[in-house]
Amino acid sequence: MMLEIIREYGLMLLVGEYPHGKLGGLALTLIISIASLAVTFPCAVLIALARTGRSRPFKAVASGFVHCVRAIPLLMLIFWAYFALPMVIGFPIDATYTLIIAIVIYQAAYLGEIIAAGIEGLPKGQMEAAKALGLGYIPTTFRVILPQALFNVIPGIVNQLTTIIKESSLGSIIAVSELSYVMLQVNSNEVTKPLQIFGILAATYFILCFALSQATNWLERGIGNRRTGRVVVEAVA
Repeated sequence: MMLEIIREYGLMLLVGEYPHGKLGGLALTLIISIASLAVTFPCAVLIALARTGRSRPFKAVASGFVHCVRAIPLLMLIFWAYFALPMVIGFPIDATYTLIIAIVIYQAAYLGEIIAAGIEGLPKGQMEAAKALGLGYIPTTFRVILPQALFNVIPGIVNQLTTIIKESSLGSIIAVSELSYVMLQVNSNEVTKPLQIFGILAATYFILCFALSQATNWLERGIGNRRTGRVVVEAVA
């Protein structure tokens, strides 16, 4: 039964109504997820630097942003972006862009904390050694601290991509034609096969997220092995 649904609606599941309409389905889900992470990353880096920096005003603003965003559900943020943002800026925004904006705001708070933890997890001697070499704050941050911190939190960044893929399904609430919305349309057409249809949807998300979780585990092992190698080299030296 599931194979029949896949045969009949497989192309719709992959690309939505494209090329006769808007791109949708799995392709749009991946585009939204990757675009959201790409925009979230630099925002999260700035938040992390503000959270771990010495400037009290920047630290207070970043902390307030993180605590406020983490205290509200993403669904509410999507509704605010969808209904309130056009009223503020004076013109409507496409639902897909609205979803990306909401995810970026939401994920920036979480990813910023991950990167901040990576920065704080570095030995204090890194900053002191850079100062001893005469490096200022900006060169030290971008040449010494950030490269090491970002390398250490690569698994966390990949894990956030998994989270974003799952969160993108909330776009169906505002009619973004991503994977979940397309499957809701298929269910409306078939009516009598919800178990099979949503079983296919669950299996698709599982395959995507499981693959990314395995990639995260592989990255964690690689980073762990590299750290162990460094410790052994330093001990021998």
